[in-house]
Amino acid sequence: MIKLLSKIIGHINQKIAAFGIAAGVVIAFTNVIARYVFDASLTWATELTIYLFLWSVFFAAAYCFKKDAHIAVTIVLDNVPSRVAKGMLILSHTATFIFLVAVSYYGILYITEVIIPLDERSIDLWNMPMWIIYLVIPISFAFGAFRVAERIHAILSTNHERILKESEAEQVLAGMGMGAKENKDNENVKHLNEMVKEVEKKTGGML
Repeated sequence: MIKLLSKIIGHINQKIAAFGIAAGVVIAFTNVIARYVFDASLTWATELTIYLFLWSVFFAAAYCFKKDAHIAVTIVLDNVPSRVAKGMLILSHTATFIFLVAVSYYGILYITEVIIPLDERSIDLWNMPMWIIYLVIPISFAFGAFRVAERIHAILSTNHERILKESEAEQVLAGMGMGAKENKDNENVKHLNEMVKEVEKKTGGML
């Protein structure tokens, strides 16, 4: 059941993110052509484009939690014992989970107790109720919280010695065919490890 839910959420995140950015670009481009070529402007285009980009960004951010693709500075984790690193990861992910759940919860309260009672509507978008637009907050943050909960479960069920993934520098080198953690008998391993350390030293753990 959890795996099925995970697939459904992932599918929704991907489709909304892709559709939002694609549709937003098409509408914005069409409006530019209409304005400068035909001297006519689509009054609803700007607002709709903003909302499409907004939904795309929020759902893409939620999807990034699944791929663990958000920016993270791991210099501290890389220099503490693996048991401590595991505890720090659990603590940071738990704080993130609490934050996401709180934003989702208060987002729902804001919609139900403020937006809907005031009957706020968009003038440019055919009198559309604004609570539909604001749904992006509770839904995307709830999806993000689900993904973080998955990460917490994965961390808890993983041995502390295997908890840390390759650093970003190592991933880049591996992509270049110069994996620092593979082929231990290769005479270039020492040199590659030195390259990794030098990159991480200059970037603070970030590229």
